[in-house]
Amino acid sequence: MVDILHRVGIKSEPDAVYAALTSVEGLAGWWANDTRGVADEVGGVAQFRFGAGGFDMKVRELTPGKRVSWEVVEGPEEWVGTHVEWDLSQAEDYTIILFNHQGWKEPVEFMHHCSTKWALFLMSLKSLVETGKGTPDPHDVKIDNWN
Repeated sequence: MVDILHRVGIKSEPDAVYAALTSVEGLAGWWANDTRGVADEVGGVAQFRFGAGGFDMKVRELTPGKRVSWEVVEGPEEWVGTHVEWDLSQAEDYTIILFNHQGWKEPVEFMHHCSTKWALFLMSLKSLVETGKGTPDPHDVKIDNWN
């Protein structure tokens, strides 16, 4: 199995980043405008809809200010059963995010696309927390016909 890994520093306290990862409003502010469901309790399911499709994420783990973990329960075949995780730590004025989308069966072309899009959306999260304005779908950078 292969994983998508990213590291991003956000000039903020971990609690602000955690809030953007666990509230429908926060998630809609950096990932997908069309976000609904429950993202702030273990067992809840958050639903994200994009022009090209969507994902349903079941919340697996929440440790305030430290960790968020989801399991993909609906979406593209390559995503179902994978896990999306954020580990947060403080380093001086920054919250460091170690991002992991793990459990891909193989590094197919769609995985390459998703790795680039995750990087763009992590920059959107950074912008949302630092400036109050992210670039969620449909306002994100489009990179190909998959969006």
